[in-house]
Amino acid sequence: MKKSLALLMILVMMFSIFATGCTKEAETPAPAPTTQPADTTPVDAPAETPTVEFPAMNLNMSVSTSDTSSWFKGGVKFGEILSEKTGGKVKVTVFPNEQLSSGSQTKGIEQLQTGVTDLSYHSTIIYSILDPQFGVVSLPWLLPNLDAVDKAMAGEAGDMINEILIGNNIQPLGFGENGYRQITNNKLEIKKPDDLKAMKVRIPGINMYIDLFKELGADPTAMNFSEVFTALQQGTIDGQENPLPIITSSNLYEVQKYISLWNYSYDPLILGINKDLFDSMSPELQQIFIEAGQEACEYQIALNREEEAQAVDFLIEKGMVVTELTDEEVAAFQAKMQPIYDKYEGIVGTDLLNAFKKASE
Repeated sequence: MKKSLALLMILVMMFSIFATGCTKEAETPAPAPTTQPADTTPVDAPAETPTVEFPAMNLNMSVSTSDTSSWFKGGVKFGEILSEKTGGKVKVTVFPNEQLSSGSQTKGIEQLQTGVTDLSYHSTIIYSILDPQFGVVSLPWLLPNLDAVDKAMAGEAGDMINEILIGNNIQPLGFGENGYRQITNNKLEIKKPDDLKAMKVRIPGINMYIDLFKELGADPTAMNFSEVFTALQQGTIDGQENPLPIITSSNLYEVQKYISLWNYSYDPLILGINKDLFDSMSPELQQIFIEAGQEACEYQIALNREEEAQAVDFLIEKGMVVTELTDEEVAAFQAKMQPIYDKYEGIVGTDLLNAFKKASE
């Protein structure tokens, strides 16, 4: 009996030990759940490109013409593109009619060089007052058509102009277009060189144009463009020369009777920024300015050519007498231009002149 009781107690104790061990194992707490969401990104997913931060900039841009011109509209487009590409950080205010330089185009470029003005659209004609090499583009009948123009400005010739700009503390952002220059007056239809004898014609203040019109027998008068309308209205001058879109946007048809289409001189624009300002930017922001400049210039050129195509009909409707010169009539003017080339090849440089000539071949 005692042996049976002892055996029973041993079995009870063994069962208790086994049960206790099982209970401890069951009561072991599970690891605490993590508070972070599970990472569902694929292992080979590319990292996101970090957003580039740009400084806030409020820039001023000067143009020579009115707020209805393609120059002004091109400047506005440039500002819109910059704002979009920088998330609104860079803003450009465009000032027409040389408001920032009291009507002086020459002073407008000087302000760009020194950083008084941040950006501008200016003609190479005005640049040539500061550096005569820029006058190469304006030589008479050098670029006979728009195909030659586009080839020259996008090629070696344009690159050489850009290098000259950089040497004058201006960073080029693109070439715009003022177009082929035509001549208007209040006296008669101009169809041959003798028609220009003693005619007082306003020109930009560039020596090459002075020499050119003297060679044709005219009386050239240098004058700021902002003064031209009043001078024509008062009879201080007989005529002026400018591309068609400028003639229309500046309402010169109101004070001029005759216009002769002779495409004697091509006039590009330079979209420039003060180089010190440009050099202070990050490489990312510089690239945005260059891209915006190219896009804006393409827009401005397309707009200018569209306006030019519509201008002749518009001027006829406004009562102007429009005379389109024949190739033979143009040749009579060209025949008098050799002295101009003889003189100015030494001024602009043979290499630069030849680069533009190649575009016409």
